Amino acid sequence: MDVGGNGGGLPVNNKQRAMLPNKSRGEFTRNPRKDSEGLSESPDLEFEYSDTDKWAAELSELYSYTEGPEFALNRKCFEEEFRPHVSDKKWIELDAAQHRAHAMRLLDSLEVIAREKRLKVARAILYMAQGTFAECSSEAEVQHWMRYNIFLLLDVGTFSALVELLNMEIDNSAACSSAVRKPAISLADSTDLRVLLNIMYLMVETIQQDDPADKPEWKIIRETFRAELGSPLFNNEPISVMLFGMVTKFCSGHAPHFPMKKVLLLLWKSILFTLGGFEQLQSIKVRKRGELGLPPLPEDSIRVIRSMRAASPPASASDLIEQQQKRARREHKALIKQDNLDAFNEKDPYKADDSREDEDDNDDNDNSIEAETFPLERDEVMPPPIPHPPSERVSFPKGLPWAPKVREKDIENFLESSRSKFIGYTLGSDTDTVVGLPRPIHESIKTLKQHKYVSIAEIQVSKEEEFQKTPLSGGEEEVEMCSTELLYQGILPSLPQYMIALLKILLAAAPTSKAKTDSINILADVLPEEMPTTVLQSMKLGVDVNRHKEIIVKAISAILLLLLKHFKLNHIYQFEYMAQHLVFANCIPLILKFFNQNIMSYITAKNSISVLDFPYCVVHELPELTAESLEAGDNNQFCWRNLFSCINLLRILNKLTKWKHSRTMMLVVFKSAPILKRALKVKQAMMQLYVLKLLKVQTKYLGRQWRKSNMKTMSAIYQKVRHRLNDDWAYGNDLDARPWDFQAEECALRANIERFNSRRYDKSHSNPDFLPVDNCLQSVLGQRVDLPEDFQMNYDLWLEREVFSKPISWEELLQ
Repeated sequence: MDVGGNGGGLPVNNKQRAMLPNKSRGEFTRNPRKDSEGLSESPDLEFEYSDTDKWAAELSELYSYTEGPEFALNRKCFEEEFRPHVSDKKWIELDAAQHRAHAMRLLDSLEVIAREKRLKVARAILYMAQGTFAECSSEAEVQHWMRYNIFLLLDVGTFSALVELLNMEIDNSAACSSAVRKPAISLADSTDLRVLLNIMYLMVETIQQDDPADKPEWKIIRETFRAELGSPLFNNEPISVMLFGMVTKFCSGHAPHFPMKKVLLLLWKSILFTLGGFEQLQSIKVRKRGELGLPPLPEDSIRVIRSMRAASPPASASDLIEQQQKRARREHKALIKQDNLDAFNEKDPYKADDSREDEDDNDDNDNSIEAETFPLERDEVMPPPIPHPPSERVSFPKGLPWAPKVREKDIENFLESSRSKFIGYTLGSDTDTVVGLPRPIHESIKTLKQHKYVSIAEIQVSKEEEFQKTPLSGGEEEVEMCSTELLYQGILPSLPQYMIALLKILLAAAPTSKAKTDSINILADVLPEEMPTTVLQSMKLGVDVNRHKEIIVKAISAILLLLLKHFKLNHIYQFEYMAQHLVFANCIPLILKFFNQNIMSYITAKNSISVLDFPYCVVHELPELTAESLEAGDNNQFCWRNLFSCINLLRILNKLTKWKHSRTMMLVVFKSAPILKRALKVKQAMMQLYVLKLLKVQTKYLGRQWRKSNMKTMSAIYQKVRHRLNDDWAYGNDLDARPWDFQAEECALRANIERFNSRRYDKSHSNPDFLPVDNCLQSVLGQRVDLPEDFQMNYDLWLEREVFSKPISWEELLQ
């Protein structure tokens, strides 16, 4: 059996089966040539981006379908522990005191030496955390009792006990060495870990859901738990650092039985709960700008994006030829010159070369998202387009969605070039002196200054420069010990290894990865002990494996994005440290590799069996599964988790490349433009916005011909992406395109990061000349000094020799 990174050796070659098109549900094939044709009319996706999916979806993704039989086993273990103490009553019929007494009994029973007994008690606790579902008649009732039971378990101290048990299992060398020797690892190898991680995940996921109907004491418990989770209370480190340690141990090959999906989900939810999601990030940003005396944000970016509409994706070459032929038949105007027609038809979509490089040539004909026409370029090639009916124009938004921004550096550059041009001298960073410059330049500078935006990062960089220049007179830095700061301090020593480990797992879970013998096996917690024997079982396992990988991608993309955003707000050099290690670990080509697939197929994938999802499967009678019901999937027009993952990965790519010339050139070198343009086929405004941002930064390097033949994409960038007033992104006039500066930029950044980390966190290597000296006479004389024993024995001799026998001229001393 092949248990490599892609679950290769499943019966009936299930991976290939999962990738085949299903005409009945409108999926697309993975043939790249087909990808460039006929997909321009995909529907607008009604997707709302947020921190997480609905609660029920997040609960169901914790369990693989292979774990289904364990629900009944958990119930059995609970009833064996529960029945001897309560004869005939149900759990939901007991009062609060009886509930608490039983929870305490279970907690006491966890502290036994016998592993089998401990596992049974842990399963009983897991059944409580799952909402004692056998006594419930609906999913809402299960969720109600889950919430009640989990707050009860937390209140009696279950979480700390689970952390201790988890630590024991992580350090269980016997289990690790046994798993390393096994030729094939299955679900059975990670039973103890899975039960513990399940309970912990359910607790974190349930408690982080803020319900207005919660009792006041529950709200206090919730805030206390949030503070504890982000503090170094568990092994002197936050819980997230412990989970990162599990990830690196798994990737090093020392613990292949770790259930990585559950570890990553718990890590993601712990970070989300302790640091906060996107709305909390926005409020922290507003607060920090206020504290630094910066003007308020011009707009709330989340709200702006939510109000945007998707653009029509670029049409393919074959669609454009068809449109042109229709127009030619309709309009009896002057004939086009033959050589121009040849120029237009030069890109034949049926040529043998790879159509993916420049699909979408001449897509400027479709005017659905352009604000204006380009008459010169249009008239050369084809007749003028038919005017749109007025009804279509009504839907366009008034004005541009974003307030323009200008950096201080942009104003300096503009003034420098203006002075050089008109007067012939420069004044460095002076942005106020405009003597000798013509009136239009004065107006331009006034407009630029009106839209000047100073970021928190710029203030942090300038403060750090001051600390480095004046270590003695710069004063003591006040570091706010928030959850983000505590987490950074916890992961700082091993941050490069953590980033490499996460990217390794992301690579193994990506649908574009090929099965390799040396890739990580991420399927340890999904493959059953006995492999399937029937076609139906194989199909079910195939869906399970694909779903498992999708959930891993979702968790890793969310972890990386949250950490980058929180570190950037906390201190820019914390963000730069993490970002630089992601770049060194080849994150940019990895994300591009991920998008180099039929992205519509990935977003519309139906890798879920809704009747097997928790809590549906525990309160309803399961219908008999058939090949047809498995093929049907759900009725959603897209898969929420896959669209969420794609947007997260695009946002990460934007964060890594923004204002970094060397990394922007990596996008160009890795030929990201055609890959990103295919992602525009997904008609979802947020995803399109982040794709267009990535295309905008590299447009000037792609050549005039690319810009000319992609005018529709250029128009979409103009319409949707924020404007930098003197940014000439649409032209080729780039002053920074000096190839020899690439390495220097990264090296300078790395030196700044290292100085920051050593100044703030490396107390052992600080310069002794810069350490504060106590020169107060009273405190120095008041210090207790421990003298050696031999000195105390010979104290009289010392006094005689050093004090009494030496003449002292008191007059001189007094002078």
